[in-house]
Amino acid sequence: MAPSRLVVTGASFAAFRGLHWGLQRLPTPGCAAQDQWKWRNVCVSLVHSLLTGTGALLGLSLYPQMAADPIHGHHPPWAMMLVALSVGYFLADGVDMLWNQTLNQTWELLCHHLVVVSCLSTAVLSGHYVGFSMVSLLLELNSACLHLRKLLLLSHQAPSLTFSVTSWATLMTLALFRMVPLGWMILWLFRQHHQVPLALVILGATGLATVGVMSIVLGVRILVSDVLRSRPHRPIAGHRETRGSRTYCDDRPVIRDNPTFNLKD
Repeated sequence: MAPSRLVVTGASFAAFRGLHWGLQRLPTPGCAAQDQWKWRNVCVSLVHSLLTGTGALLGLSLYPQMAADPIHGHHPPWAMMLVALSVGYFLADGVDMLWNQTLNQTWELLCHHLVVVSCLSTAVLSGHYVGFSMVSLLLELNSACLHLRKLLLLSHQAPSLTFSVTSWATLMTLALFRMVPLGWMILWLFRQHHQVPLALVILGATGLATVGVMSIVLGVRILVSDVLRSRPHRPIAGHRETRGSRTYCDDRPVIRDNPTFNLKD
């Protein structure tokens, strides 16, 4: 069965690279034209997050035994294919970043992708740990909100009601579908470390710690940027707004996304 999983991984890689290529032939929204590559990249990431996040939630709901026994629990064949599809996406996204950006711009995300691919590939190559991988793919439900938020920023739709709703949805799904699964996986790995080879314990702990720290930093940045700083306040005497704090699109002032949110998972 391993060859078929590798075929799915390769097909996923080709499909996502093809999607990148196809989006280059489509028009980019006017306000996002200044960063066309970023727009295409985030659109592809949104497709992946919707597919894998929804699939993981559906799979764990229909087959709770995957979470009860994350190593050997019964799983449908498509669950393994979903994991293989995700590996193909992260490889394709890494290639896309290396092709269109400098290493200095992408090293954080590349390290993140390397950790994720290493962990998910364990399930693809061994045929085990599918339940553990499916729980990790729940994080993609939050990633879908992150990508939608980024698309709104790129198209200069902030501040707006849609952006505010998306920001709150991002924070709520970050707590429910990112921090809760991460906490569950860390706790499971700590309690069941005797069932897992030492190398995989180290790999899993490293990956979970990396994503966990990045998630906490990300949540704080979004909370400060979208919630705390967006509260109305009286202007301070003598204070003048700098050009760097706002940009304009179609004669509408929009908030520039100053923090860098480098998390795709």
